[in-house]
Amino acid sequence: MSNYAKYPAIFLIFFLFFTFTFDPSSEKGNAEGEDKLVYVIPIEKEVERGLEAFLNRSTKEAIEAGANHIIFEIDTPGGRVDSAGQIGKLLQSLEIPTTAYIVNEALSAGSYIALNSDTIYMNPNATMGASGVITGDGNAADEKAQSAWIAAMKSAAESKGRDPTYAIAMADPEVDLPELGAPKGSFLTLTPSDAVEIGYAEGIVQNRVELLHDLDLSGATIEETETTFAEEIARFVTNPIVIPILLSVASLGLIVELYSPGFGIPGTMGLIALLLFFYGHIIAGLAGMEAIILLILGILLIILEFFVSGGILGLIGVGAVLGSLFLAGYDLGHMALSVLIAFIVAIVAFVILFKWIGLERGIFKKIILRDRTTTELGYVSVTERPELIGQEGIAVTPLRPSGIARFGEERIDVVSEGGFVEKDKRVMIVEVEGIKVVVRKLN
Repeated sequence: MSNYAKYPAIFLIFFLFFTFTFDPSSEKGNAEGEDKLVYVIPIEKEVERGLEAFLNRSTKEAIEAGANHIIFEIDTPGGRVDSAGQIGKLLQSLEIPTTAYIVNEALSAGSYIALNSDTIYMNPNATMGASGVITGDGNAADEKAQSAWIAAMKSAAESKGRDPTYAIAMADPEVDLPELGAPKGSFLTLTPSDAVEIGYAEGIVQNRVELLHDLDLSGATIEETETTFAEEIARFVTNPIVIPILLSVASLGLIVELYSPGFGIPGTMGLIALLLFFYGHIIAGLAGMEAIILLILGILLIILEFFVSGGILGLIGVGAVLGSLFLAGYDLGHMALSVLIAFIVAIVAFVILFKWIGLERGIFKKIILRDRTTTELGYVSVTERPELIGQEGIAVTPLRPSGIARFGEERIDVVSEGGFVEKDKRVMIVEVEGIKVVVRKLN
């Protein structure tokens, strides 16, 4: 065979090799999701208005960037029901497919957020549920609040095609599900295997890599969002526990500053606490410029009160400051409680400082008149007349017990030592104390 005759055979061998060894699906798998953009947004710590502001910003960025999928990595013990409701509305409004990846726990409000996602995946050690409404003092909420929350959980499950029975059981202890470890009297908490079995989770994955593989997004571009420093402050400041502490520090600092010469550390701490409160609420989208303007106006009126008598400006100023706090707050009831706590702290601090220090220091030293017209300073308020003691005279008027008596040619206002003394009776001066002249009836 000539050398030229060998080439067709060689070409045939290569053709057969590529036909049986090349797998188009493998190339497709490697390129799967390569042209897609996935945003990963964390939902961590407590659910509050600061988290809501962060999610609003992050989802807006994802939409503007043209993201094809949003993954919410959830690890939260829950939080405020009203904030969870707003976050649920946000997720429902997204046209981009969403996935809730429960890294550790999605309890209470966290489970509600997860139920508003299109798909749910769980880490093998994760849990979801236990969504009863608990008030700030650790007790169950009233029947009205419980009913509204149960309806919200049911609606969230139904909106994504999930059986609402289990969502209701997460929030209502009266639902009996012993097969899932939630007999009557306890809230349902799902393990990953239970969640997959009842159709609440699409799968169990060890990490984000496995999650992206299950979502056919292994080759996608990943964009992770993080809270900014300002958003971290907002999340801290808008925490229901932190708010009364900040307001108490502000009131305590300003009260102590009243007893301090000049403007020092206590006043600075008070102002910083107050500024942190408003800064965090502005970042969280709770406070607007109207609250800031009202605050500034109130402070100016209080300052003017030190220079203008009457007290009206001070009262209006205090009212303006309180009004600004309520405008910035997201819950009037909680804000009223926080202000009450701060007010009590301020009163207690004022009483303690008054007993220890009195009004001898700080601003009181400048605004309280302390000069006295004492005899030591040369002032004479009453002419002392000790020489009158022992003089005898006649009662010009009846003494009942006060009246007028004449001693020689001088008429003097007197007070009888005993009871009634008739007119024209003889009396004697027995005591002189300032302008008080005491007489005794003579027999």
